[in-house]
Amino acid sequence: MNVSDIFSHDYFMRQAINEAQTAFAKDEVPIGAVIVFNNKIIARAHNLVETLNDPTAHAEMQAITSATNAIGGKYLDNCILYVTVEPCPMCAAACFWAQTGTLVYGASDEKRGFTVISEKLLHPKTLIIKDVLKDEAAELMIEFFKQKRK
Repeated sequence: MNVSDIFSHDYFMRQAINEAQTAFAKDEVPIGAVIVFNNKIIARAHNLVETLNDPTAHAEMQAITSATNAIGGKYLDNCILYVTVEPCPMCAAACFWAQTGTLVYGASDEKRGFTVISEKLLHPKTLIIKDVLKDEAAELMIEFFKQKRK
């Protein structure tokens, strides 16, 4: 790996995929997230819905809480949220309230993603970048649900 790779969208999305793999190993829906500030990861998270018995314990929600604690403030306007799958409407709204600067996601979620409702669920200044390592992120989800249907 060269130095320019360290600060690429692919690099940080791979970190989110690592979190998704951790969720997979815990029998959680394999979604992972990292939040980056000044090219440094300040939060890592994965779904904990089953572990915590909490329907709001999505990777993004866990990451937002961790990141705001790390920076000592409620706004993430100078941060980038990397998440393996398109956020649901709840998580998109949380990104709105946190004023997340940039949202980068891998696989789209045509059934439950926020874009099914509206991209306006995000803060108007939030930059959206999608399809980063989408095949790798989607494959984890496909494998997880394939195993659930056996």
